[in-house]
Amino acid sequence: MSSTDASADAVTVPVHPGRSGFGGDNEDTLDLRLPDELIALIAGEAAQGLVPVEDRPAPVEDRFDCPDDDLLDRVGDWGPFVTPVGPFQLVPVRLDRDLSLISRWMNDPAVAAFWELAGSHAQTEEHVRAQLNGDGRSVPCVGVLDGTPMSYWEIYRADLDPLARHYPARPHDTGVHLLIGGVADRGRGLGSALLRAVADLVLDRRPACGRVVAEPDLRNTPSMAAFLNAGFRYAAEVDLPAKRAALMIRDRSLRDLM
Repeated sequence: MSSTDASADAVTVPVHPGRSGFGGDNEDTLDLRLPDELIALIAGEAAQGLVPVEDRPAPVEDRFDCPDDDLLDRVGDWGPFVTPVGPFQLVPVRLDRDLSLISRWMNDPAVAAFWELAGSHAQTEEHVRAQLNGDGRSVPCVGVLDGTPMSYWEIYRADLDPLARHYPARPHDTGVHLLIGGVADRGRGLGSALLRAVADLVLDRRPACGRVVAEPDLRNTPSMAAFLNAGFRYAAEVDLPAKRAALMIRDRSLRDLM
């Protein structure tokens, strides 16, 4: 999920709603429920004293989910933080304020080649609104560097996204999509610096999250290089509905080593 810009600071491309997306009622949403037969079997064994009640496994949805209003530990409250390239903040999108800017970025040919959202404001609005009206598993944000909006981010629960069908997801895995908006901001290391800073911010603000993941398009070598420079490791190739991607992971346990 990345831009075609020749720099390593481009874009990560989302799997769009309808193909794999983020919305609340998407029919492609991952079903994490244990089979009724297994639940009944566990309950029966507990009733017979074979399995202590406190040892029964929680349903998968309970182990993966936070409360519906807090699936991402309140991204909007994470506040500004210092990065090597200046003070930075993830500001949740407000359509009345941000739609025109995001739509302009999406119509940059380097971005459009991978995000596939070039066109009218309405197309961008549909993509963003699906997240804003969803259940909170994805939060679209504008990245503000030194007081200037310069990037678009999606912070999402990878373990609750259809992406989890394509790799061995762990509870609270958190995904990142990024595009750098202005051409002048590409090709000078901003993408790598901000990816590292945001990944570390996710790990700091989400104690239950052990890994930050991303899935840039394999064709976008500059984006893959940006993730590697940001301390992510290449884990695997994955076939997603819209692309063949590189699964990139930043591990909490390795964050001080990479």
